[in-house]
Amino acid sequence: MKKRRILQAGRLLPSLEARLAAEFDTTLLADQPDPASFLAAHGGEFEGFVTSAGVGYTAGTLATLTKLRVISSFGVGLDKLDLAAAKARGIAVGYTPDVLNDCVADLAMALMLDIGRRVSEADRFVRRGGWTTPGAKSFPLARKVSGAKLGIVGLGRIGQTIAKRATGFEMDIRYHSRRPVEGVVWRHEASLVELARWCDYLVVITAGGAGTRHLVNAEVLDALGPRGFLVNVARGSVIDEVALVRALAERRIAGAGLDVFENEPNVPRELFELDNVVLLPHIASGTEETRQAMADRVFDNLQGFFRDGRMVSPAPFP
Repeated sequence: MKKRRILQAGRLLPSLEARLAAEFDTTLLADQPDPASFLAAHGGEFEGFVTSAGVGYTAGTLATLTKLRVISSFGVGLDKLDLAAAKARGIAVGYTPDVLNDCVADLAMALMLDIGRRVSEADRFVRRGGWTTPGAKSFPLARKVSGAKLGIVGLGRIGQTIAKRATGFEMDIRYHSRRPVEGVVWRHEASLVELARWCDYLVVITAGGAGTRHLVNAEVLDALGPRGFLVNVARGSVIDEVALVRALAERRIAGAGLDVFENEPNVPRELFELDNVVLLPHIASGTEETRQAMADRVFDNLQGFFRDGRMVSPAPFP
């Protein structure tokens, strides 16, 4: 039986690539000397397209894939996937929610603990000999996380998982979203500025895209204030990065734990010299277990569509 032809945008986990190659006739677009020319000449040969949240696809790419029926994306982010273009063509889109909730929530808690308790800063203090230097100032006091006030921006699957983690730390929890979430015990705050003014730790876990671009702006950061900490495990675009760099450098907020940035992998160099910020290379879902589960979901979405037209995790069309 002839295998279905699949186009793969970029490199993925070796285990996923092996499964795709065994099941489908797979071509890696990134291996082509001139991807644009390749798409123009051969785009009409593919029924399926595999991409990732970081790479995504454009309406222009879809226009070259004239026989495309399904897209399966590795990741939960949808801001780089032109869902409207896919919907207009009747192309099914799958992604990988749920399987990464735990690890993203764990990392959000880790960043809260790190920046609040000054863990990374203390590590640098010890490594540079500050603890053993005669006459040196003692390491500064940190802030308590247990019992603190936590504001969550976005209370979807991952936001709720973070809230559940935080209950173990006996934190007082409120959240901001466009509308209240049914069936949750935590208080909805209609104003993000007021949520920032109220909380000690503000965790951002809302969706990316044009609708949330720079949602956390200078006004929100000023409301968070010199005693407030910011944690971002969502998308870099949700925060006005220029305003954030300024607020951190001027100590107008207490600190930040950042896993994502506006122009990844480029991080503002002004942050490198600051002790009140923890910088991570977008690794919230970066565990062996979760990445394998995401890979399995990419394959299952693709196989399910071709088997009976049903994906495990179809993306929500606008």
